[in-house]
Amino acid sequence: MASRNPQSNFEDFLPIMAEKLGGDGLIGELCNGFDLLVDGDKGVITFESLKRNSALLGLQDLSDEDLRSMLQEGDFDGDGALNQMEFCVLMFRLSPELMEDSRLWLEEALQQEFNNKFH
Repeated sequence: MASRNPQSNFEDFLPIMAEKLGGDGLIGELCNGFDLLVDGDKGVITFESLKRNSALLGLQDLSDEDLRSMLQEGDFDGDGALNQMEFCVLMFRLSPELMEDSRLWLEEALQQEFNNKFH
């Protein structure tokens, strides 16, 4: 995968996007990314659609093995493809900084909910 390939120039922009766009904006952009990679006939990202469209997201240097690995890592239901939810979850998982930020956001939201219930 890109983040594990020492020859890759992968740079994680998701934290910057989250900061600038907010949660709803980030989800919207992830959905746009899904739409760029999706197989229009099947409604999911397949290996073929990922390979065909990966250059649109700057992933043209990934090998077939990297692309297959990415699909497998995100394919929670085992159908060999990524639906929109699987894609979004995978993008979060591939961004360690965003994962850490999301934990902090969750803690803050839970604390706020707790405070609202008991005050």
